[in-house]
Amino acid sequence: MGILLLRTCTLKFIKYLKFITMASKHQLSLELPDTNNIKVLRLFDTSLYAPDLAVDCGTLRITSPGFNLPVAIEILKGFNIVLNACSLGLQRTSCQEASQPLPDGIYVINYSVSPNTNVFVEYNHLRTTQTTNKYFNLLCDLEMSGCEPGADVKEKLEELRLIKSFIDAAKAKVEYGHEPQAGMELLIYAQKRLNRYATECAC
Repeated sequence: MGILLLRTCTLKFIKYLKFITMASKHQLSLELPDTNNIKVLRLFDTSLYAPDLAVDCGTLRITSPGFNLPVAIEILKGFNIVLNACSLGLQRTSCQEASQPLPDGIYVINYSVSPNTNVFVEYNHLRTTQTTNKYFNLLCDLEMSGCEPGADVKEKLEELRLIKSFIDAAKAKVEYGHEPQAGMELLIYAQKRLNRYATECAC
């Protein structure tokens, strides 16, 4: 009877340890809000950290469009940071004077804490700031008022709405559908149509 009771208690203790182990995990996550500032990339920490586990060696690894290797940035939990071309390794000179615009495209962003090879989260972020700003500037150029637009303006509005749909679809493909190549194809197509509109239609 004593052996059976001991075995039962041991099993319950093991189950309890397994529950504690499963519950004590960091849930890492980031937020990358869209911005109309073509020179900055903002991201902040939205992770849920296990209170009984240490949070050490926080590291962001960001691979910019056209690059194969990431830039590593040491950070503390709860961070809210703004990065520019210099901090991303895209600009090497005149960093104290003016930063260069950040290119549109896919930024691969990895956030990890110790042990960093096991505790991490990774995102494909499609930046469309320059493309979207150009779209809004062209939209502002239209002669519109609080009444029904003329046929010419309607035609331009339809084209701009279609272009914006391609931009939104590109972002959805990359960030929600996990199809980076398909998303980039949509973005490039949207940029081509936007450039053609700016050349042929805007007036």
